[in-house]
Amino acid sequence: MHLIDRQAPVQRALVIHPLRSDASASRDPDLRLIEACGLAEALDLEVADARLAPLRQVRPGAYFGTGKIEELKAYCEELKVDVLILDHQMSPVQQRNLEKELQVKVVDRTGLILEIFARRARTREGRLQVELARLSYEKSRLVKTWTHLERQRGGTGKTGGPGERQIELDRRMIADKILKLKKELEEVKRTRALQRASRKRVPYPVIALVGYTNAGKSTLFNRAASADVFAKDMPFATLDTTLRAVRTPTGRDVILSDTVGFITDLPTELVAAFRATLEEVAQADLLVHVRDIAHAESDNQRRDVELVLDRVLTDHESRPPLIEAWNKIDCLDEAGAAYVRARAAASGLDGTAQGICVSALTGEGVKELFALIDSELALDARPVDLVIGPDQGAARAWLFRKGAVRQEETDEQGFTHLKVRLTADDAARFVAQWPQILSEVPFVALGEVPEPVHFLEA
Repeated sequence: MHLIDRQAPVQRALVIHPLRSDASASRDPDLRLIEACGLAEALDLEVADARLAPLRQVRPGAYFGTGKIEELKAYCEELKVDVLILDHQMSPVQQRNLEKELQVKVVDRTGLILEIFARRARTREGRLQVELARLSYEKSRLVKTWTHLERQRGGTGKTGGPGERQIELDRRMIADKILKLKKELEEVKRTRALQRASRKRVPYPVIALVGYTNAGKSTLFNRAASADVFAKDMPFATLDTTLRAVRTPTGRDVILSDTVGFITDLPTELVAAFRATLEEVAQADLLVHVRDIAHAESDNQRRDVELVLDRVLTDHESRPPLIEAWNKIDCLDEAGAAYVRARAAASGLDGTAQGICVSALTGEGVKELFALIDSELALDARPVDLVIGPDQGAARAWLFRKGAVRQEETDEQGFTHLKVRLTADDAARFVAQWPQILSEVPFVALGEVPEPVHFLEA
Protein backbone atom coordinates (compact mmCIF):
# COMPACT_ATOMS: atom_id res chain seq x y z
CA MET A 1 0.00 0.00 0.00
CA HIS A 2 1.34 3.40 -0.98
CA LEU A 3 0.08 6.72 0.33
CA ILE A 4 0.57 8.34 -3.08
CA ASP A 5 -0.69 6.51 -6.19
CA ARG A 6 2.41 5.75 -8.27
CA GLN A 7 0.44 4.64 -11.34
CA ALA A 8 -1.70 7.76 -11.64
CA PRO A 9 -0.69 10.68 -13.88
CA VAL A 10 0.96 13.66 -12.21
CA GLN A 11 -1.08 14.52 -9.14
CA ARG A 12 -1.68 18.04 -7.88
CA ALA A 13 -1.08 18.84 -4.24
CA LEU A 14 -2.00 21.61 -1.84
CA VAL A 15 0.64 21.96 0.89
CA ILE A 16 -0.46 23.37 4.24
CA HIS A 17 1.79 24.26 7.17
CA PRO A 18 -0.30 24.88 10.31
CA LEU A 19 0.64 27.98 12.30
CA ARG A 20 -0.21 26.63 15.71
CA SER A 21 -0.46 29.19 18.51
CA ASP A 22 0.69 26.55 21.02
CA ALA A 23 3.78 25.55 19.01
CA SER A 24 7.37 26.69 19.41
CA ALA A 25 8.30 29.72 17.30
CA SER A 26 11.94 28.63 16.92
CA ARG A 27 11.45 27.80 13.24
CA ASP A 28 10.64 30.15 10.41
CA PRO A 29 7.23 28.91 9.19
CA ASP A 30 7.88 30.14 5.65
CA LEU A 31 11.03 28.01 5.47
CA ARG A 32 9.16 25.02 6.90
CA LEU A 33 6.55 25.48 4.17
CA ILE A 34 9.27 25.61 1.51
CA GLU A 35 10.79 22.41 2.93
CA ALA A 36 7.39 20.68 2.86
CA CYS A 37 7.00 21.68 -0.80
CA GLY A 38 10.41 20.15 -1.49
CA LEU A 39 9.26 16.90 0.12
CA ALA A 40 6.14 16.89 -2.07
CA GLU A 41 8.17 17.56 -5.22
CA ALA A 42 10.50 14.70 -4.28
CA LEU A 43 7.46 12.46 -4.88
CA ASP A 44 6.87 14.06 -8.30
CA LEU A 45 3.76 15.83 -7.05
CA GLU A 46 2.80 19.08 -8.72
CA VAL A 47 2.45 21.66 -5.95
CA ALA A 48 -0.60 23.69 -6.97
CA ASP A 49 -0.20 26.02 -4.00
CA ALA A 50 1.32 26.21 -0.54
CA ARG A 51 -0.16 28.09 2.39
CA LEU A 52 0.34 28.85 6.07
CA ALA A 53 -2.82 28.10 8.05
CA PRO A 54 -3.23 29.96 11.37
CA LEU A 55 -4.61 27.58 13.99
CA ARG A 56 -5.65 28.45 17.53
CA GLN A 57 -6.00 24.84 18.58
CA VAL A 58 -5.86 21.39 17.05
CA ARG A 59 -9.30 19.76 16.95
CA PRO A 60 -9.36 16.06 17.89
CA GLY A 61 -11.97 15.24 15.24
CA ALA A 62 -10.53 16.51 11.95
CA TYR A 63 -7.54 18.64 13.04
CA PHE A 64 -9.16 21.88 11.81
CA GLY A 65 -12.41 23.52 12.88
CA THR A 66 -15.53 23.60 10.68
CA GLY A 67 -14.83 27.03 9.18
CA LYS A 68 -11.27 26.21 8.14
CA ILE A 69 -12.38 22.85 6.70
CA GLU A 70 -15.01 24.55 4.53
CA GLU A 71 -12.39 27.04 3.35
CA LEU A 72 -9.92 24.26 2.51
CA LYS A 73 -12.57 22.21 0.73
CA ALA A 74 -13.53 25.13 -1.51
CA TYR A 75 -9.86 25.82 -2.28
CA CYS A 76 -9.14 22.16 -3.06
CA GLU A 77 -12.05 22.16 -5.51
CA GLU A 78 -10.89 25.42 -7.08
CA LEU A 79 -7.34 24.13 -7.57
CA LYS A 80 -8.52 20.65 -8.58
CA VAL A 81 -6.00 19.01 -6.26
CA ASP A 82 -5.72 15.28 -5.64
CA VAL A 83 -3.74 15.43 -2.40
CA LEU A 84 -3.62 17.70 0.62
CA ILE A 85 -0.30 17.56 2.47
CA LEU A 86 -0.35 18.70 6.08
CA ASP A 87 3.12 19.55 7.36
CA HIS A 88 2.44 18.12 10.80
CA GLN A 89 1.63 14.78 12.38
CA MET A 90 -2.04 13.77 12.50
CA SER A 91 -3.87 11.05 14.38
CA PRO A 92 -5.55 8.29 12.33
CA VAL A 93 -8.98 9.65 13.24
CA GLN A 94 -8.06 13.20 12.21
CA GLN A 95 -6.67 12.01 8.90
CA ARG A 96 -9.70 9.85 8.12
CA ASN A 97 -12.21 12.55 9.01
CA LEU A 98 -10.37 15.28 7.11
CA GLU A 99 -10.25 13.09 4.00
CA LYS A 100 -13.99 12.49 4.31
CA GLU A 101 -14.68 16.23 4.60
CA LEU A 102 -12.35 17.36 1.81
CA GLN A 103 -12.88 14.40 -0.54
CA VAL A 104 -9.17 14.30 -1.37
CA LYS A 105 -6.27 12.17 -0.17
CA VAL A 106 -4.70 13.61 3.02
CA VAL A 107 -1.07 12.85 3.90
CA ASP A 108 0.67 14.10 7.04
CA ARG A 109 4.39 14.85 7.40
CA THR A 110 5.24 11.39 8.73
CA GLY A 111 3.42 9.66 5.87
CA LEU A 112 5.09 11.94 3.34
CA ILE A 113 8.59 11.16 4.59
CA LEU A 114 7.81 7.43 4.73
CA GLU A 115 6.66 7.50 1.11
CA ILE A 116 9.88 9.23 0.03
CA PHE A 117 11.94 6.62 1.86
CA ALA A 118 9.94 3.85 0.19
CA ARG A 119 10.76 5.23 -3.26
CA ARG A 120 14.44 5.93 -2.55
CA ALA A 121 15.45 2.58 -0.99
CA ARG A 122 17.62 0.60 -3.39
CA THR A 123 19.27 -2.19 -1.40
CA ARG A 124 17.52 -5.13 0.25
CA GLU A 125 18.46 -3.71 3.65
CA GLY A 126 17.01 -0.32 2.81
CA ARG A 127 13.77 -1.84 1.53
CA LEU A 128 13.42 -4.02 4.64
CA GLN A 129 13.90 -1.03 6.91
CA VAL A 130 11.40 1.13 5.04
CA GLU A 131 8.84 -1.67 5.02
CA LEU A 132 9.25 -2.11 8.78
CA ALA A 133 8.72 1.61 9.32
CA ARG A 134 5.71 1.65 7.00
CA LEU A 135 4.03 -1.30 8.75
CA SER A 136 4.63 0.25 12.17
CA TYR A 137 2.99 3.43 10.89
CA GLU A 138 0.06 1.56 9.32
CA LYS A 139 -0.56 -0.55 12.40
CA SER A 140 -1.46 2.57 14.36
CA ARG A 141 -3.79 3.80 11.62
CA LEU A 142 -6.03 0.79 10.97
CA VAL A 143 -8.99 2.75 12.30
CA LYS A 144 -8.78 4.77 9.09
CA THR A 145 -9.88 1.75 7.07
CA TRP A 146 -12.42 0.06 9.31
CA THR A 147 -14.30 2.50 11.55
CA HIS A 148 -16.69 3.48 8.76
CA LEU A 149 -17.37 -0.21 8.06
CA GLU A 150 -18.21 -0.77 11.70
CA ARG A 151 -20.89 1.90 11.56
CA GLN A 152 -22.31 0.60 8.27
CA ARG A 153 -22.69 -2.96 9.55
CA GLY A 154 -23.93 -1.92 12.96
CA GLY A 155 -21.54 -4.03 14.97
CA THR A 156 -22.36 -3.88 18.70
CA GLY A 157 -21.99 -5.99 21.79
CA LYS A 158 -19.13 -7.39 23.82
CA THR A 159 -17.71 -9.45 21.00
CA GLY A 160 -17.45 -6.40 18.74
CA GLY A 161 -18.69 -5.97 15.22
CA PRO A 162 -17.14 -7.15 11.97
CA GLY A 163 -15.11 -3.98 11.62
CA GLU A 164 -13.57 -4.43 15.04
CA ARG A 165 -12.82 -8.09 14.35
CA GLN A 166 -11.24 -7.15 11.01
CA ILE A 167 -9.02 -4.60 12.74
CA GLU A 168 -7.79 -7.31 15.10
CA LEU A 169 -7.11 -9.64 12.17
CA ASP A 170 -5.23 -6.90 10.35
CA ARG A 171 -3.24 -6.04 13.46
CA ARG A 172 -2.22 -9.67 13.88
CA MET A 173 -1.26 -9.91 10.22
CA ILE A 174 0.83 -6.73 10.43
CA ALA A 175 2.39 -7.87 13.73
CA ASP A 176 3.43 -11.15 12.06
CA LYS A 177 4.98 -9.24 9.15
CA ILE A 178 6.80 -6.91 11.55
CA LEU A 179 8.19 -9.89 13.47
CA LYS A 180 9.42 -11.46 10.22
CA LEU A 181 11.03 -8.20 9.09
CA LYS A 182 12.75 -7.73 12.45
CA LYS A 183 14.23 -11.22 12.17
CA GLU A 184 15.51 -10.45 8.68
CA LEU A 185 16.98 -7.16 9.89
CA GLU A 186 18.69 -8.94 12.77
CA GLU A 187 20.42 -11.06 10.14
CA VAL A 188 21.41 -7.85 8.33
CA LYS A 189 22.72 -6.46 11.61
CA ARG A 190 24.82 -9.60 12.20
CA THR A 191 26.20 -9.35 8.66
CA ARG A 192 27.11 -5.70 9.22
CA ALA A 193 28.80 -6.61 12.51
CA LEU A 194 30.88 -9.24 10.71
CA GLN A 195 31.80 -6.71 8.03
CA ARG A 196 32.87 -4.20 10.68
CA ALA A 197 34.93 -6.87 12.43
CA SER A 198 36.57 -7.69 9.11
CA ARG A 199 37.37 -4.01 8.52
CA LYS A 200 38.90 -3.71 11.97
CA ARG A 201 41.38 -6.44 11.08
CA VAL A 202 42.58 -3.99 8.43
CA PRO A 203 42.80 -1.03 10.81
CA TYR A 204 41.41 1.74 8.63
CA PRO A 205 39.50 4.40 10.56
CA VAL A 206 35.85 4.80 9.53
CA ILE A 207 34.66 8.35 8.82
CA ALA A 208 30.85 8.69 8.73
CA LEU A 209 29.21 11.62 6.97
CA VAL A 210 26.05 12.72 8.76
CA GLY A 211 23.81 15.72 8.34
CA TYR A 212 20.47 17.22 7.46
CA THR A 213 18.89 15.98 4.26
CA ASN A 214 20.07 17.81 1.14
CA ALA A 215 23.08 19.31 2.93
CA GLY A 216 25.44 17.89 0.30
CA LYS A 217 26.76 14.71 1.96
CA SER A 218 26.66 12.60 -1.19
CA THR A 219 28.23 15.35 -3.31
CA LEU A 220 31.07 15.63 -0.78
CA PHE A 221 31.35 11.84 -0.69
CA ASN A 222 31.60 11.67 -4.48
CA ARG A 223 34.28 14.36 -4.61
CA ALA A 224 36.35 12.75 -1.87
CA ALA A 225 35.94 9.15 -3.02
CA SER A 226 35.66 9.68 -6.80
CA ALA A 227 32.47 7.66 -6.48
CA ASP A 228 29.17 7.81 -8.32
CA VAL A 229 26.66 7.86 -5.48
CA PHE A 230 23.28 9.32 -6.49
CA ALA A 231 23.44 12.99 -5.54
CA LYS A 232 20.66 15.40 -6.42
CA ASP A 233 19.22 18.62 -5.03
CA MET A 234 16.28 16.90 -3.36
CA PRO A 235 15.42 15.51 0.08
CA PHE A 236 16.64 11.99 0.92
CA ALA A 237 18.52 11.37 -2.32
CA THR A 238 20.59 8.82 -0.36
CA LEU A 239 19.08 6.16 1.91
CA ASP A 240 21.52 3.28 1.70
CA THR A 241 24.89 3.48 3.41
CA THR A 242 27.80 3.48 0.95
CA LEU A 243 31.43 2.81 1.91
CA ARG A 244 34.57 3.77 -0.02
CA ALA A 245 38.28 3.66 0.76
CA VAL A 246 39.85 7.13 0.62
CA ARG A 247 43.46 8.27 1.02
CA THR A 248 43.96 11.51 2.93
CA PRO A 249 46.58 14.15 1.96
CA THR A 250 49.04 12.65 4.44
CA GLY A 251 48.70 9.22 2.85
CA ARG A 252 46.48 7.71 5.52
CA ASP A 253 43.85 5.24 4.28
CA VAL A 254 40.37 5.70 5.74
CA ILE A 255 36.91 4.32 5.00
CA LEU A 256 34.37 7.01 4.15
CA SER A 257 30.71 6.24 4.86
CA ASP A 258 27.78 8.14 3.32
CA THR A 259 24.60 7.79 5.39
CA VAL A 260 20.90 8.68 5.29
CA GLY A 261 20.03 12.32 5.90
CA PHE A 262 18.08 13.57 8.90
CA ILE A 263 15.22 16.06 9.00
CA THR A 264 13.09 18.01 11.47
CA ASP A 265 10.55 15.73 13.16
CA LEU A 266 12.10 12.60 11.65
CA PRO A 267 9.46 9.92 12.29
CA THR A 268 10.15 7.67 15.26
CA GLU A 269 9.29 4.67 13.07
CA LEU A 270 12.16 5.51 10.72
CA VAL A 271 14.74 6.01 13.45
CA ALA A 272 13.77 2.64 14.94
CA ALA A 273 13.66 0.84 11.58
CA PHE A 274 17.00 2.26 10.40
CA ARG A 275 18.90 1.15 13.50
CA ALA A 276 20.96 -1.32 11.48
CA THR A 277 22.07 1.36 9.02
CA LEU A 278 22.58 4.01 11.69
CA GLU A 279 24.75 1.58 13.64
CA GLU A 280 27.46 2.52 11.14
CA VAL A 281 27.35 6.00 12.66
CA ALA A 282 27.70 4.67 16.20
CA GLN A 283 30.66 2.47 15.26
CA ALA A 284 32.55 5.14 13.31
CA ASP A 285 35.89 6.50 14.49
CA LEU A 286 34.92 10.05 13.51
CA LEU A 287 31.71 11.80 12.47
CA VAL A 288 31.75 14.60 9.91
CA HIS A 289 28.57 16.64 10.24
CA VAL A 290 27.97 18.12 6.79
CA ARG A 291 25.96 21.34 7.16
CA ASP A 292 24.34 23.54 4.53
CA ILE A 293 25.91 26.69 5.93
CA ALA A 294 24.13 28.85 3.34
CA HIS A 295 20.70 27.77 4.58
CA ALA A 296 18.83 30.28 6.76
CA GLU A 297 17.94 27.48 9.21
CA SER A 298 21.46 26.00 9.35
CA ASP A 299 21.79 26.31 13.13
CA ASN A 300 18.35 24.78 13.72
CA GLN A 301 19.17 21.96 11.30
CA ARG A 302 22.35 21.32 13.29
CA ARG A 303 20.30 20.94 16.47
CA ASP A 304 17.90 18.54 14.73
CA VAL A 305 20.80 16.36 13.58
CA GLU A 306 22.23 16.35 17.10
CA LEU A 307 18.85 15.26 18.50
CA VAL A 308 18.73 12.30 16.10
CA LEU A 309 22.34 11.40 16.91
CA ASP A 310 21.44 11.43 20.60
CA ARG A 311 18.62 8.96 19.87
CA VAL A 312 20.87 6.74 17.75
CA LEU A 313 23.77 6.75 20.22
CA THR A 314 21.74 6.52 23.42
CA ASP A 315 22.61 2.84 23.98
CA HIS A 316 26.34 3.36 23.46
CA GLU A 317 28.76 4.09 26.30
CA SER A 318 30.70 6.61 24.26
CA ARG A 319 30.17 8.48 21.02
CA PRO A 320 32.62 9.17 18.21
CA PRO A 321 34.28 12.59 18.05
CA LEU A 322 32.62 15.02 15.66
CA ILE A 323 33.76 17.82 13.37
CA GLU A 324 31.65 19.95 11.04
CA ALA A 325 32.01 20.54 7.29
CA TRP A 326 30.30 23.88 6.56
CA ASN A 327 29.24 23.10 3.02
CA LYS A 328 27.89 25.34 0.21
CA ILE A 329 30.19 28.24 1.09
CA ASP A 330 30.08 28.98 -2.65
CA CYS A 331 26.36 29.82 -2.34
CA LEU A 332 27.08 32.86 -0.12
CA ASP A 333 27.98 36.34 -1.31
CA GLU A 334 31.40 37.77 -0.47
CA ALA A 335 30.33 39.39 2.80
CA GLY A 336 28.38 36.33 3.93
CA ALA A 337 31.26 33.99 3.13
CA ALA A 338 33.72 36.20 5.04
CA TYR A 339 31.44 36.19 8.09
CA VAL A 340 31.03 32.40 7.99
CA ARG A 341 34.79 31.86 7.58
CA ALA A 342 35.40 34.03 10.66
CA ARG A 343 32.90 31.91 12.60
CA ALA A 344 34.60 28.72 11.42
CA ALA A 345 38.00 30.03 12.52
CA ALA A 346 36.63 30.65 16.01
CA SER A 347 34.79 27.32 16.27
CA GLY A 348 36.06 24.62 18.56
CA LEU A 349 37.43 27.12 21.08
CA ASP A 350 34.32 27.20 23.28
CA GLY A 351 33.60 23.48 23.42
CA THR A 352 31.65 23.48 20.15
CA ALA A 353 32.63 21.25 17.25
CA GLN A 354 35.48 22.40 15.02
CA GLY A 355 34.09 23.66 11.71
CA ILE A 356 35.73 24.14 8.35
CA CYS A 357 34.26 25.83 5.26
CA VAL A 358 33.97 23.71 2.13
CA SER A 359 32.22 23.54 -1.21
CA ALA A 360 31.55 19.96 -2.23
CA LEU A 361 30.56 21.30 -5.64
CA THR A 362 33.76 23.26 -6.45
CA GLY A 363 36.18 21.40 -4.19
CA GLU A 364 37.06 24.46 -2.13
CA GLY A 365 38.22 23.51 1.36
CA VAL A 366 37.98 19.73 0.84
CA LYS A 367 41.75 19.24 1.16
CA GLU A 368 41.72 21.29 4.37
CA LEU A 369 38.79 19.20 5.64
CA PHE A 370 40.79 16.01 5.25
CA ALA A 371 43.77 17.65 6.93
CA LEU A 372 41.47 18.30 9.89
CA ILE A 373 40.26 14.69 9.74
CA ASP A 374 43.90 13.60 9.84
CA SER A 375 44.45 15.79 12.87
CA GLU A 376 41.41 14.36 14.66
CA LEU A 377 42.54 10.82 13.95
CA ALA A 378 46.03 11.73 15.11
CA LEU A 379 48.29 8.73 15.17
CA ASP A 380 49.99 9.90 18.38
CA ALA A 381 46.85 9.39 20.51
CA ARG A 382 47.72 7.39 23.61
CA PRO A 383 45.64 5.79 26.39
CA VAL A 384 45.36 7.71 29.67
CA ASP A 385 43.66 6.71 32.93
CA LEU A 386 42.11 9.60 34.87
CA VAL A 387 40.19 9.95 38.11
CA ILE A 388 37.94 13.01 38.23
CA GLY A 389 36.27 14.36 41.35
CA PRO A 390 32.55 15.11 41.69
CA ASP A 391 33.25 18.84 41.27
CA GLN A 392 35.14 18.45 37.99
CA GLY A 393 32.19 18.16 35.60
CA ALA A 394 33.72 20.66 33.18
CA ALA A 395 36.79 18.45 32.70
CA ARG A 396 34.61 15.40 32.09
CA ALA A 397 32.49 17.35 29.57
CA TRP A 398 35.64 18.50 27.75
CA LEU A 399 36.84 14.91 27.39
CA PHE A 400 33.46 13.76 26.05
CA ARG A 401 33.34 16.62 23.55
CA LYS A 402 36.72 15.49 22.30
CA GLY A 403 35.32 11.98 21.89
CA ALA A 404 38.27 10.76 23.93
CA VAL A 405 36.36 8.68 26.50
CA ARG A 406 36.50 4.93 25.96
CA GLN A 407 35.26 3.76 29.36
CA GLU A 408 33.66 5.44 32.37
CA GLU A 409 32.83 4.19 35.87
CA THR A 410 31.79 6.04 39.02
CA ASP A 411 32.75 4.68 42.44
CA GLU A 412 30.78 4.88 45.69
CA GLN A 413 32.53 8.12 46.70
CA GLY A 414 31.38 9.83 43.50
CA PHE A 415 34.76 9.85 41.77
CA THR A 416 34.69 9.16 38.03
CA HIS A 417 37.27 6.75 36.61
CA LEU A 418 37.91 7.35 32.92
CA LYS A 419 39.90 5.50 30.30
CA VAL A 420 40.58 7.99 27.52
CA ARG A 421 42.72 8.42 24.42
CA LEU A 422 44.40 11.78 23.95
CA THR A 423 46.85 13.19 21.46
CA ALA A 424 49.95 14.86 22.86
CA ASP A 425 48.47 18.29 22.05
CA ASP A 426 45.14 17.53 23.72
CA ALA A 427 46.89 16.04 26.75
CA ALA A 428 48.93 19.24 27.09
CA ARG A 429 45.79 21.36 26.80
CA PHE A 430 44.02 19.24 29.39
CA VAL A 431 46.90 19.50 31.87
CA ALA A 432 47.11 23.26 31.34
CA GLN A 433 43.37 23.67 31.97
CA TRP A 434 42.99 21.22 34.87
CA PRO A 435 46.44 20.61 36.40
CA GLN A 436 44.90 19.78 39.77
CA ILE A 437 43.32 16.60 38.41
CA LEU A 438 46.73 15.01 38.03
CA SER A 439 47.68 15.92 41.60
CA GLU A 440 44.37 15.27 43.32
CA VAL A 441 43.91 11.58 42.61
CA PRO A 442 42.00 10.40 45.71
CA PHE A 443 44.27 7.57 46.82
CA VAL A 444 42.57 7.13 50.18
CA ALA A 445 39.06 7.11 48.74
CA LEU A 446 40.02 4.37 46.32
CA GLY A 447 41.31 2.17 49.12
CA GLU A 448 44.56 1.49 47.34
CA VAL A 449 47.26 3.38 45.54
CA PRO A 450 46.56 3.23 41.80
CA GLU A 451 49.13 3.26 39.07
CA PRO A 452 50.48 6.78 38.49
CA VAL A 453 48.46 8.76 35.98
CA HIS A 454 50.74 9.42 33.05
CA PHE A 455 50.86 9.67 29.29
CA LEU A 456 51.85 6.21 28.12
CA GLU A 457 54.80 5.71 25.83
CA ALA A 458 54.28 4.17 22.40
